[in-house]
Amino acid sequence: MAIILVRAASPGLSAADSISHQGTLQCSTLLKTKRPAARRWMPCSLLGLHPWEVGRPSPAVYSSLAVNPAGEAVVSSEQKVYDVVLKQAALLKRQLRTPVLDARPQDMDMPRNGLKEAYDRCGEICEEYAKTFYLGTMLMTEERRRAIWAIYVWCRRTDELVDGPNANYITPTALDRWEKRLEDLFTGRPYDMLDAALSDTISRFPIDIQPFRDMIEGMRSDLRKTRYNNFDELYMYCYYVAGTVGLMSVPVMGIAPESKATTESVYSAALALGIANQLTNILRDVGEDARRGRIYLPQDELAQAGLSDEDIFKGVVTNRWRNFMKRQIKRARMFFEEAERGVTELSQASRWPVWASLLLYRQILDEIEANDYNNFTKRAYVGKGKKLLALPVAYGKSLLLPCSLRNGQT
Repeated sequence: MAIILVRAASPGLSAADSISHQGTLQCSTLLKTKRPAARRWMPCSLLGLHPWEVGRPSPAVYSSLAVNPAGEAVVSSEQKVYDVVLKQAALLKRQLRTPVLDARPQDMDMPRNGLKEAYDRCGEICEEYAKTFYLGTMLMTEERRRAIWAIYVWCRRTDELVDGPNANYITPTALDRWEKRLEDLFTGRPYDMLDAALSDTISRFPIDIQPFRDMIEGMRSDLRKTRYNNFDELYMYCYYVAGTVGLMSVPVMGIAPESKATTESVYSAALALGIANQLTNILRDVGEDARRGRIYLPQDELAQAGLSDEDIFKGVVTNRWRNFMKRQIKRARMFFEEAERGVTELSQASRWPVWASLLLYRQILDEIEANDYNNFTKRAYVGKGKKLLALPVAYGKSLLLPCSLRNGQT
């Protein structure tokens, strides 16, 4: 059950907000002031479910088996990620067996009223940049709602390190310091009020540090990598920068008590939606990324379609490009379909924001098609009217029985 914040390019924080001259990571803008909306994180949601078997990877394997230069098969990115999924699911199941009512670290130097202020600021940031999702969280319990806000803000801050206007000043060493700061907040030693909100959140829910570390690894990838040889490589990138958010959020959003889905399948579904969202962002932002010297498309599939990097940089819509885009959109929709089946497995109070985000974000693919696949100079955008229409539809879908129950009744 995840927020799923998916990346697209963003203006980010000011240079002063990211790294001080002493090398300490800062985010004072998010702490105190408002700023123009960033575009790199788009709030979406999560899960669609795989078959209901326990501990079994999804049969919908879209990433190819990796092969080394000697022609030997190696573990694919999907299997590597699924191993992380299993670990997160096991953590949640252990917590459900022995729940902790309040495991707030005793050495976290912040009074309760300070935590309220910290969470309130997280809510303000979520409302400012993800209003539809924010409104949907109002149906959730206060504890779950505030926890989702805290996760959203940490993800946003992390992404802005490499996609803000100060990105040219960010180095691998700076990301190492951000990871050390992450480790500190996981042990109850937050640096600032926004860190404190997340530190309190991870003390209350069975949230593991690994997805957070993996997201930082995705930021490192953005510093050193601008091409992806095949979909297996791209899949891992999508996991790092988007699928991780689903794994962070599953314990907070909650699973419906009546659901018959396995915990593993719920986490896998959250991951599927993260992949779908990020693929959608990539397809929407081809032209924008190209102007930054980046191509987030499988190089082997471009070659098979008779296209090259030069075609991307020229930005001319041809029949070859249209055919290539049709295949890419089909793949993204397969992940969305896999994810959609599982939204109803969430606790009912969490379903509305998830459905609203999923329905709105999936429409971006429709808009790309409506633009005749011109994602070089036209930005696929879901208008305000369509957004408003999606809200009652999403609410109606939030009332459905879990898919696992409906399947069992047929």
